[in-house]
Amino acid sequence: MKFYIESWLLLASSLATYTSGFTVTKTELSAANRRNLVSLDAKKVSFQEDSRKALVAGINAVANAVKVTLGPKGRNVVLERNYGAPEIVNDGVTIAREISLKDPEENVGARLIQEVASKSDSKAGDGTTTSTIMTQAIVNNGMKAVTSGINPVALNQGIRKAARVVAEEIKAIAKPVTGIEDLKNVATIASGSMEMGRIIAQAFDKVGENGSTVVEESQTLVDEIEFTEGLTIDRGFVSPYLVKDQERQVAEMMAPRILVTDAKIDNVNEVVPLLEQLVKSKEPIFIVAEDVTGEALSALVVNKMRGVLDVVAIKAPGFGQRRKEYLQDIAIATGATYVAEEVGITLDSVSLDMLGTAERIVVAKEMTTIVTDGKQQEAIDARISQIRMEAEQADTDFDREKATERIAALGGGIARIKVGAATETELKDKKLRYEDALNSVDSARELGIVPGGGACLASLQLTIVDKIMDACGSEDEKQGAKIFINAMTAPCMQVAENAGIEGAVIMSKVQKLSEEKGFGWGWDASKSEFCDLIERGVIDPAKVTINAVENSASVAGLVLTTECLVTEIPVVMSDAQKQALFDAQGMGAGMP
Repeated sequence: MKFYIESWLLLASSLATYTSGFTVTKTELSAANRRNLVSLDAKKVSFQEDSRKALVAGINAVANAVKVTLGPKGRNVVLERNYGAPEIVNDGVTIAREISLKDPEENVGARLIQEVASKSDSKAGDGTTTSTIMTQAIVNNGMKAVTSGINPVALNQGIRKAARVVAEEIKAIAKPVTGIEDLKNVATIASGSMEMGRIIAQAFDKVGENGSTVVEESQTLVDEIEFTEGLTIDRGFVSPYLVKDQERQVAEMMAPRILVTDAKIDNVNEVVPLLEQLVKSKEPIFIVAEDVTGEALSALVVNKMRGVLDVVAIKAPGFGQRRKEYLQDIAIATGATYVAEEVGITLDSVSLDMLGTAERIVVAKEMTTIVTDGKQQEAIDARISQIRMEAEQADTDFDREKATERIAALGGGIARIKVGAATETELKDKKLRYEDALNSVDSARELGIVPGGGACLASLQLTIVDKIMDACGSEDEKQGAKIFINAMTAPCMQVAENAGIEGAVIMSKVQKLSEEKGFGWGWDASKSEFCDLIERGVIDPAKVTINAVENSASVAGLVLTTECLVTEIPVVMSDAQKQALFDAQGMGAGMP
């Protein structure tokens, strides 16, 4: 708004001088305009030590708020909300995203560490606090090295090489998940609750490797779990007259034949030949079509009510291209032939051998469940592999989510964890904990498990030094690697600090036990005991630890190589100026 006002004043002054006999040259006018533009778009530019100090201050502000949540004795953080009740959370990435600092330069540092937390969350779903703590440790130690005159670029390369070696080592020493007890332990550590760990383990045990577990809100005070077996379709019967059980309003069919088509069935003559064959064989039929209307629907209802033919029809799920994919999923799962003009098959040419089979089908008003008979398991496995590849190549999160749903429906079913709580604040906290724990379990199944409580990195610090140093070239790179090696103990020390015990004491004891009794020994913060962590069930997913290592090294290394920082200069306006600007914008909006 300032630009427009100054421009009008400038134009008015030029007109005044023109009419009074004075002239303003084009050069003077453009210079004045240039001055206005410079004042509008001015940025603050900081160099060298000043720029790095501001970034470190922002990183520390976020990290100090996040790190209090680490470990079984970690505290909560209260987040203010403009509307509704404040939120009490224990989730690192949620806390990091909420922080915005007044100083623009420090705020850039805060945004950088938020990126670390977000990356860890998107890749592994957990480990955001660990990666934040490691970033803080690397940056603070690295700044001292840069100030002392070490080349920041070589320092960054040394940090990255060290992170790469540590990540490979964690992959090598990770133990695969052997049973449901391991999953329960991972979920318990991630959620901080034995009960949540038990529910999640029960869900994964029931739905299997290809199943899906989702978290939903409940109106009750306790957590519940619901299982949906078989292929679930969010479509119900096309007519209530096709329902057998009037009291429950469901149609249940045992060992039906299944017709899958993308055509709209409105002409009864197209399906009469098929229906006559089914009347002779006395088999029930389940129809999935784009729609069933007109005389075709009337004929089906009349035959159903007279007891001539047991039939139920539903509309195909989804829309457009996704509808065809869903229909093909149903056809593959049931062994049916996909009837569509694009594959050269019309409805009037369908025979009995083109129909699929299922053990049982339950059709409700808005939901259909197909329990397959297991005859098509090879085809289903091949289809799941194909959908997984599609999910990896998907462009959007929505497409990936839909692909995961399809895999779950084909693979084993869906477990719904219904979260209950006394207050809205508690409900949100529990949902975040469940989501973290579910992501941790997925990560553990992918790459295995390592000792928890920060013991994995603390123990590796002793054994991996030579391997890291061999990977580094120059002396400056080795200094960077040493900075990363020193940061590896930060999570272990923070777990102890949050439990009210001196971190350095616990860390040295953990390393001593690791040397004496072998890798896996550490400190169980929940019981304040030194023990074999894997045997005790204090474990972390290897993928979570690897992501924390890689992401912290990536951002911390870039911060250390910063030599210049460019930020906006904030404009502080009084209440009167804000009101004037609002009024002016309102007037402008009303002008033609």
